[in-house]
Amino acid sequence: MDLTRFLAGKAFHIRLASGSPRRRALLHDLGWDFETVSPDVDEAPLPGEKPEALCERLARLKAEAGAKTAGPNALVLAADTIVVIDGRVLGKPSGREEACAMLRLLQGRAHEVMTGIALSRGGELLSGVERTVVHFRPLTEAEVQAYAATGEGDDKAGAYAIQGKGALLISAIEGDYFNVVGLPLCRLGRMLEELTEDTERG
Repeated sequence: MDLTRFLAGKAFHIRLASGSPRRRALLHDLGWDFETVSPDVDEAPLPGEKPEALCERLARLKAEAGAKTAGPNALVLAADTIVVIDGRVLGKPSGREEACAMLRLLQGRAHEVMTGIALSRGGELLSGVERTVVHFRPLTEAEVQAYAATGEGDDKAGAYAIQGKGALLISAIEGDYFNVVGLPLCRLGRMLEELTEDTERG
């Protein structure tokens, strides 16, 4: 994979189909040119749908929705991140009580963070799922309550943020750190290379 164009950062423009400030910050830190749109997608799982299939399907739906109002050669990026433990998907908590319940479930154990990522351009759509294992250290009830009270996890799957105070809760990770933040950058680079090469050849 030739990273030259992506390291330069100015050779392309991305339409980010996501309202996530974490994803915007990651693209900004790369120095890439991008705009954001917030696609309206029903995120309810289908009956019997596996977590991996759910986040990839939602990423694809968001990319397709973002492409509808874009030009024919627009490069559209979408992602959907979920936390999975015991086969159960933890989304964003509905309130402080549910946030505490999620943290109690995660504490002292390992869970998976899955991000479905989709990239479209010129009618072609690539997608995949990145998985990272996150280990929480044991937490006391006072620690659970104190972290939930920060409000940091209110709008995040699993009710925590690895890039903030939530880092104090995590003893180890196996895989891509940026995947836990919400956008697996190494996989994104590979997908960009594949998609731009394919569309340029076409």
